[in-house]
Amino acid sequence: METQQQNAPYAVAALVLGICSLVFGCFFVGLICGIVGLVLANKGLAAYHANPAIYSGYGMLNAGRITSIIGIIFGAIYIVYYVVLVAILGTAGFAWLEWMNMFS
Repeated sequence: METQQQNAPYAVAALVLGICSLVFGCFFVGLICGIVGLVLANKGLAAYHANPAIYSGYGMLNAGRITSIIGIIFGAIYIVYYVVLVAILGTAGFAWLEWMNMFS
């Protein structure tokens, strides 16, 4: 009798969180989703590699891991952009914005 393979642990959650980290990458939520998705994907990959005969869904785990990494990168870039923008707007940016609003 053949046993049916079950989906790898955290495969669906890692993939969903990885996709959410891409979709919400321009917000702080994307960074959080990416980090949680990466942690879950790594846990799922460890369980899969420990006993690959009983699990399927390696592709979903790998895709969740990759999308989470890309989402983390997008979130980090956004945070750096936001910090630089606030630093610029905090010093001379408001005067520049008022000057630009005179022409619109």
